[in-house]
Amino acid sequence: MANARKTSLESFRKRQKNNGNVRVEFQVRKEDAELLRSVARALSDPTREMETRSLLKARFIVPSPVGLKALLASAPLDGIELERSSDLGRSVNL
Repeated sequence: MANARKTSLESFRKRQKNNGNVRVEFQVRKEDAELLRSVARALSDPTREMETRSLLKARFIVPSPVGLKALLASAPLDGIELERSSDLGRSVNL
């Protein structure tokens, strides 16, 4: 009997893995358990999945630092003159 239970559990876990699911286990305070269960249900519900994922990512995932080049590329440059004048200043006798 134990062997049959073991093989059925292995086949269940294999099906879950093929579907892209993983088992996550962690410990939280008792009052937070229902909150985390509802988050897990929302992530597994096809109608709420995308909205829930985007809300969680926006709130909890730290964006990667942006380099200077990317920051300058994304800056609004409307109305800013980027050409420098060719004024060489005053003439100096050496």
